[in-house]
Amino acid sequence: MRLRIRRPLLSPRTHNWIAWSRRLLLAIGTVALAYVGMALLESRFYQASAKQSLETQIQRIKGPDASQLRLPVKPGDVLGRLDIPRLGMSVAVLQGTGSRTLRLGAGHIEGTPLPGQPGNSGIAGHRDTFFRALQNIRKADEIQLQTATGVLRYEVDWVRVVSPDDISVLAPSTDSALTLVTCYPFYFLGSASDRFIVHARLIRASW
Repeated sequence: MRLRIRRPLLSPRTHNWIAWSRRLLLAIGTVALAYVGMALLESRFYQASAKQSLETQIQRIKGPDASQLRLPVKPGDVLGRLDIPRLGMSVAVLQGTGSRTLRLGAGHIEGTPLPGQPGNSGIAGHRDTFFRALQNIRKADEIQLQTATGVLRYEVDWVRVVSPDDISVLAPSTDSALTLVTCYPFYFLGSASDRFIVHARLIRASW
């Protein structure tokens, strides 16, 4: 004799609540996907605009004293373009590290020298967008930084993972250096526990 287990019937109120919850979750998921899509489109269009802005700056700044010219900058201004040829990585560098700035590109860390100035320049970026390719970077890779006044070429001399409160990686330097900062681990969901640091030294500048 086969026994049949009878499942309890759901009340109309419970059934309606489940149906309503499903519709709500679907709506939330749709809105979230739409937001991510719009953010990605915004950043892509802005990158094209920022790089065009840099080209315009380059055309305006010419002459024998170009390397000495420094324009005043404010948050969000385009400072240059960061390229890592081996990784196929190219991103506009903006002034500051505000949330909107880092959504649109990489950001120059305030308090560190501007790109092209003597010292240790810091640039930050999000691990899940513009700086994701850094997970494959290697020692001796070349990093190019195009500014309005010339091209700076750096060579990676070390890569390491540090705690978020380790600010020694941005310590002033007598040599011209570049420090890239992003969160780590790269594929960790939620707030990342560490920071991924790429340090490079200037090997050549073309003005």
